[in-house]
Amino acid sequence: MIEVYSWATPNGHKVHIMLEECGLPYRVTPVDIGAGDQFKPEFLAISPNNKIPAIVDPDGPDGQPISLFESGAILLYLAGKTGRLLPADTRGKYEVLQWLMFQMGGVGPMLGQAHHFRIYAPEKIEYAINRYTNEAKRLYGVMDRRLAKSRYIGGAEYSIADIAVFPWLRSWKNQGIDWNDYPHLKGWFDEIGHRPAVMRGVEVLAHQRKPLVDDKARETLFGATQYRRR
Repeated sequence: MIEVYSWATPNGHKVHIMLEECGLPYRVTPVDIGAGDQFKPEFLAISPNNKIPAIVDPDGPDGQPISLFESGAILLYLAGKTGRLLPADTRGKYEVLQWLMFQMGGVGPMLGQAHHFRIYAPEKIEYAINRYTNEAKRLYGVMDRRLAKSRYIGGAEYSIADIAVFPWLRSWKNQGIDWNDYPHLKGWFDEIGHRPAVMRGVEVLAHQRKPLVDDKARETLFGATQYRRR
């Protein structure tokens, strides 16, 4: 059984959804990032960047346990382990991989900054709010244009690229998005959101996540605690 160390965030849900889609047995250990669980030595041993999610698979590629951090790497590992959700042909594989990297290098980081400056930052900085809201809209536009000519983000078939992007768009209201501006992307979003495995995946740990309202949690995530040498 795969051990999953995670929390109910977009990156966490990527892995929850992938495991559900693949039908792999897994057990979740919650890592409450507002309480600082991500800085515990036992978690840092498998995720040295103190970020969720991370996994330990007792049945690794050589029959020995393997631990992995970074959600994109985990998606690729699980796709390789199961032979699912990543095309076998070279052209199809790289078409999916470029969109996976688009999510990892663009959608995740930029929408994360939009969330931070629009919702969580202790002071409202107009430049930052405008910068990341506009970047969110630009990225939505890129995906909308892609889906005007492709059924899924990575090509003709549902793949890890779709799984990587979808959880980040669930907070569209926090990103300053009007779905009317992105009809192709909205149609895709609704389709993916109704997949049974996706519906199960986004419920994992959802009942344990608390609104980020107290100063201690904000300091843990965004203050000096984050940058302390360990």
